[in-house]
Order: sequence, then structure tokens, then C-alpha cells
Amino acid sequence: MRRRNIGLLLILTVTVAACKKVINVNLNKAEPQIVIEGEVTNNRVPYLVRISKTVNFSASNVYPPVTGATVIITDSTAGVTEQLLPSPDSGSYYTRLIKGVPKHTYSLNVTVDGKQYTAVSRMPAPVRLDSVTFALNFDFSNKQEINAVVNFQDPPRPGNYYQFSEVVNGRTIPNVFVFENRLSVGRYIQQPLFNDSAYLQKNDTLILTMNCVDENIYNYFFTLANVTGNNNFQTATPANPVTNLSNGALGYFSAHTTQRMKMLIY
Repeated sequence: MRRRNIGLLLILTVTVAACKKVINVNLNKAEPQIVIEGEVTNNRVPYLVRISKTVNFSASNVYPPVTGATVIITDSTAGVTEQLLPSPDSGSYYTRLIKGVPKHTYSLNVTVDGKQYTAVSRMPAPVRLDSVTFALNFDFSNKQEINAVVNFQDPPRPGNYYQFSEVVNGRTIPNVFVFENRLSVGRYIQQPLFNDSAYLQKNDTLILTMNCVDENIYNYFFTLANVTGNNNFQTATPANPVTNLSNGALGYFSAHTTQRMKMLIY
């Protein structure tokens, strides 16, 4: 039985997040829309921006890449601007010079067929992931499951937002995990990442990534979890997650710190 959660503490924020505006789309009749996925992190360059177009809901999951776009990233704090290099025929664009620095603000400017799309994201200060442990639980059908537990000290300030992802034996787990500290400012966090019992097994290799994101990106992944039914609360009709991109583009642009731990599940 599939268990759909974002996190125990996050459940308490559903009423607030439900007030976000979500755009409903007729997925079988809508015109193709631009999808932009871009990141700047505190890791080494290059950073990547991917641009594609949507397809009908009933079509195969092959999203046509968008080539010939002009993609510019600016570090507004440092006053550095860079036009990204395209990768031929892939819809991917790469940086060479821009560096990700915590507390810096970055802007993205994409032009496709004369239409401009923009976004802004501020990279938060990093929060150290102390450890990842494991908890043995039982799902609603009393089936045993293993859940990763992330352990870290939340800073004594409001407005900290976290996003987690898991890769098990080289396979990315599709669950969306996000957490915000409105109810836990300054506490030591030991947060289970609830999963389907089929995903985590003893002796599997887990790579867990923790990203410190800004509020807009938290909202994107939170509503994405609702759209995909990847939690306890499902939307009535297909809808797009909220985005920090302008002009009707889908996707997101995120400046965030990131850290990763690799371990054997025991």
C-alpha cells in the first residue's frame, strides 16, 4: 500500500499552503508551454538550465527540447552576468563563470522566440546535515517499511526551508520531501522521510541530498507534491505547481545550498 507523505511536521502547514494560487490546465487541449528548470548551487560550476515544451497528458513522456534560446544568469549581489552556452540539440544551457555563493541573489532571463521569461532566487545560508539514520515503521496495512531520518540543527531564525531527495541503488525515488521551520525554529530536527515500503530495503545503497531553498522553491515543491498526489492530500484535478517564473512558464529557477550523504541501509 502506497504511503504518501511529505513529513509529519509539514502536515500542519497545509492550511496555509492551500491558499496559494494554482493554475488548472486542460492537459489534452492546452497549447504547448515552455518548461524551464534551472539551478545555481554552492557546488562547483557548471550549472545547468534545461528548457523544453509540454506535451498532451495522454502523450508519451518525451518532452521536446527547446534550442536556440538566449539564457542569461546574473549574480545581482556580485554584479556578474553570464550568457549560458547551449548544448547542441539537447535544450540544455551551461554556465562557465557564475559561482554560487550563499546569501547572494541570482536572476534568470530566458528568451525563446522573442518571448521573455524571468525569475529571481536568493541562495540561503547552508544548514549542516549532521547524519542520516533509519527507523523501522509499519504502513497502514501493517507492512514493515524502512524510513530515512534526517538529523540537523535548525538555526534560531524563522524562514528556513528544506528539500530532500533520495537515490536508492542508482534509482531516483519520485517522492517529494519538503520541510519548513515555522513550528520548529531553533530546534534539533529528527525528521522521518516517509516512503513506500518497496523503496528502502536492508543493504540497499542510499544517496540522500539536502537542499536549503528559498520560500518560492519550497512552495513549488510543496504544491508539486499536491499535484502529483505525493502526500496525504490530493488535488481534485490536474494542476500546475506554483512557480517563480514569469510569463506563463512552468518549472522553477532555484539558487540553493546542497549537501549529500551516501550510506548503506542497515
